[in-house]
Amino acid sequence: MKINDSSERIKYLLRMLLLLGLDILLINLASFLAVFSRLDFNIVDFRNENMMEILIKYAPWFTLLSVAVFVPMKLYTSLWEYAGVDELIHIILSAALVCAIEMLGQLVGIVKGLPMSFPLLNALFLTLFICSVRFSYRVIRVYRKRSHYRSEQKRTMLIGAGNAGMLVLREFQTSENSQNQVVCIVDDDMQKRGSYLRNVKICGGRKDIVRLAEEYRIDEIVYAIPAAPTKDRKEILKICQATGCKMKIMPGIFQLANGEVSIQKIREVDILDLLGRDSVQVDLSQIAEYLQGKTVMVTGGGGSIGSELCRQIAQHNPEKLIIFDIYENNAYEIQQELRRTYKELKLITLIGSVRDTDRINKVFETYHPDIVFHAAAHKHVPLMEDSPNEAIKNNVFGTYHVAKAAAVYQTKTFVLISTDKAVNPTNIMGASKRICEMIVQMMANASETKFVAVRFGNVLGSNGSVIPLFKKQIAEGGPVTVTHPDIIRFFMTIPEAVSLVLQAGAYANRGEIFVLDMGEPVKIDDLARNLIRLSGFEPDVDIEVKYTGLRPGEKLYEEMLMNEEGLRSTANNLIHIGKPLDIDDIAFAQQLVQLETACDQNSDNIRDLVETIVPTYRRPARAK
Repeated sequence: MKINDSSERIKYLLRMLLLLGLDILLINLASFLAVFSRLDFNIVDFRNENMMEILIKYAPWFTLLSVAVFVPMKLYTSLWEYAGVDELIHIILSAALVCAIEMLGQLVGIVKGLPMSFPLLNALFLTLFICSVRFSYRVIRVYRKRSHYRSEQKRTMLIGAGNAGMLVLREFQTSENSQNQVVCIVDDDMQKRGSYLRNVKICGGRKDIVRLAEEYRIDEIVYAIPAAPTKDRKEILKICQATGCKMKIMPGIFQLANGEVSIQKIREVDILDLLGRDSVQVDLSQIAEYLQGKTVMVTGGGGSIGSELCRQIAQHNPEKLIIFDIYENNAYEIQQELRRTYKELKLITLIGSVRDTDRINKVFETYHPDIVFHAAAHKHVPLMEDSPNEAIKNNVFGTYHVAKAAAVYQTKTFVLISTDKAVNPTNIMGASKRICEMIVQMMANASETKFVAVRFGNVLGSNGSVIPLFKKQIAEGGPVTVTHPDIIRFFMTIPEAVSLVLQAGAYANRGEIFVLDMGEPVKIDDLARNLIRLSGFEPDVDIEVKYTGLRPGEKLYEEMLMNEEGLRSTANNLIHIGKPLDIDDIAFAQQLVQLETACDQNSDNIRDLVETIVPTYRRPARAK
């Protein structure tokens, strides 16, 4: 133990002296009781056999012997505030060693006049006394700290009385960092009802949650069933929302198996826990096979999707990973993260615009990427409605420039990140993405490169998505703005979407439009209200939900991605292949020339040209 400060050194020495003094007293008390108990606590026999004189004679030697054993066994340098099994073993071994030396002394005749059972009885009493002193220190310290926090602790309901629940409860009861006092447990197992787990009663099942929350004046609910089916978790958490209590959830089952459960790792319930989506499964071996040893380029690599693509690609040992982005701050952040996490990764971070043909060509000429994931795009629907030419310049011709470079420099696979808004688009952003899909199919017909597009819906937590906006509005006290009470969207987490993009890249052949199954649609109004409740507020009481009306180009209902005709299945049941677009490549190429000229001139008629290229485009009334 290293003592730096002089005042701390003095305190440390005083503490050691006090402990030594107690040990000397206990060593002699143990010797006395060892003899006295051997004589059946008969004071007459004790006096007649002159045991007190014998004990006084040997007391200095027994004391020196015991202390001499205690020092190397670290009984004076351990942090007894955190004493556990290891410290207990040290005490037992110390007493056993003292016992063995005293027995040896009796056998060789150095120690005379004491019962032969003295060393063993002395060791037992010594163990008992030393343990009592050492561990009482921990108990007193913990009790004082827990009593200090008791008044500030949250009355807590624990959901789950299994192994995970027991671990969480033990953490709450023993950790000094705990601010939770578990007062009741909920579990659906009828055989556990009325039983006690670490002295806390199992009071009922999920149907009793609301009643128990009121009866026990619960402040916080902790969900501790990591292995429960998604459907059950969603149902239980929705019941918990009705209590108005703050909710937290323990880590996943893999963390439980690894013994990583701690107070710090128990997190707040997230909106993802309420969506009820089963985790997406991908074939990691197939993904690794086509990424390993390849030079992979991600355009827009600093964005929400692009950065996650970089993270997951880095896991599969590419030869090089090229991050290409126009925003240096985003590119810098993902660069630093990957350098910390994957120290052996050959990482190249480049700043540039996909609209710059010369820059793109130079990058391809220098690095010759084998695989390109094209995620660079303008994606904000309302902003693009106000700046339609910019949407076309960046999305359409940025894609066109990167795709042509991929063909010229013989890139093996080109994957376009598209969107569900490309289906029957009602806004310029969606229409621009539909044109990008057409570019991919045109290039696939004229190149050896495998050009494909991957289309999916909204991703939770991405830059500009509703979740960060709602959280910010809640933090500011509201109102939380929803465009329409009936508006629905499809949602997937960023890691899920990217995993499926990588899987689709493995399936790439020529010109496919891969459509990701986004599951059931979610009402944005429900999403907003759930987030408000998760934040500890009541919708329309503490935080107002305000309806602002649909924005220009915004649909009430996004198209069901599975409604496109001619969808073919793949080995992954969440990835489907859309029917190829029926386009005239020559006519389409001519239309692109006209579109580029109009963009360069910042034409007011850009939507008219887009409408001729994308017949399914239906622009909003304000855009006419």
